[in-house]
Amino acid sequence: MTLKGKTAVVTGSNSGIGLGVARSLAEAGASVVLNSFTDNAEDHDLAREMAKEFGTEVRYIKADMSKADECRALIEQAGACDILVNNAGIQHVAPIDEFPTEKWDAIIAINLNSAFHTTAAALPLMRKAGWGRVVNIASAHGLTASPYKSAYVAAKHGIVGFTKVTALETAQEPITANAICPGYVLTPLVEAQIPDTMEKYDMGREEVIKTIMLERQPSKEFATVEQLGGTAVFLCSDSAAQITGTTISVDGGWTAL
Repeated sequence: MTLKGKTAVVTGSNSGIGLGVARSLAEAGASVVLNSFTDNAEDHDLAREMAKEFGTEVRYIKADMSKADECRALIEQAGACDILVNNAGIQHVAPIDEFPTEKWDAIIAINLNSAFHTTAAALPLMRKAGWGRVVNIASAHGLTASPYKSAYVAAKHGIVGFTKVTALETAQEPITANAICPGYVLTPLVEAQIPDTMEKYDMGREEVIKTIMLERQPSKEFATVEQLGGTAVFLCSDSAAQITGTTISVDGGWTAL
């Protein structure tokens, strides 16, 4: 399908999953707004390189997703938002009784609250345009849980619930809202963790990936950012016009257990 004429805003998109999704949307012809909390030359260079590669408009807009006013300002500065991908997220691991309050607050703000603020700002633009797609990047942890990840699991469960409410409020409009729930994804951040994990467990690369890192992923294979990008493009297609208020798991069978 083509997304030419559509503008996509992807939060947390100068690396990892967000960048993979943004690249897929640009490849499909959408104009793309990249985002993160930094404002480096590399961020703007990335936008220019993508624009040249895919022959579409790509801009970078700095906005801190932990701050409500900057979340809304991102959409305002974009000027249009036919496709909103709420991807920004952080993680911290600790037992509940030892979980730092400031870490809890930051995770809830960035992983959950930001999606409320960007969506609230984007829906009027989608209604004015007569078309819209909200794609929230949740997680397998939006459908299940793991110990020591209380804030992340709470936020991702919240994203799934918020997605359903968004879908119900737009059900009789040409707007859909869905959540993609990835399992473990091979991002640069995850790739960088492999050597340390190999050393910790005294295992080879393939063994540590399959027995340690992908212990809960039955396929024993990472999902890729390209697969997540392709899923997002599908959700923006006419074929997905009646898919709304649901989750799509890209987790190698994790949530089938």
